[in-house]
Amino acid sequence: MACFTVPAAEAIVTTIAGKIIKSKEKHQTVDASKNTTDVSSPKIPFSTKIGWLNKMLWGGSALLAFEHVWHGEVVPFFPFLTAVENGEAAEMLHEMATAGVSMALLVTAVWGIMVGVVSIFEKHANKSTGSATLAGGLA
Repeated sequence: MACFTVPAAEAIVTTIAGKIIKSKEKHQTVDASKNTTDVSSPKIPFSTKIGWLNKMLWGGSALLAFEHVWHGEVVPFFPFLTAVENGEAAEMLHEMATAGVSMALLVTAVWGIMVGVVSIFEKHANKSTGSATLAGGLA
């Protein structure tokens, strides 16, 4: 009925957070460029990683919304949700609390695993470039 609204709400929050984080990262980059810029290996900015979560949440929400429109549960006129119109608001809220929250948590957990794997690769890349830099400095 309205389970897609929970991941959509999370997507709104993470979109705003991503914009704030991106602006802070730009300020840090400008400050860092004034000092020393010895970057041994590139690191994916956190704003990019939040972008991955946003894409997953917005895409899933859009697909779910389309499915609900297809089945006639969402209509293009007020109150937009047939459950509200038919007096099934309690059932709709229950579905949002169970299915919607669990979908949002699952997507966020998968994103967390993705970020964890990427950070492992970044650490491995730092170690390999660090040893190459050290070996190059000795020659």
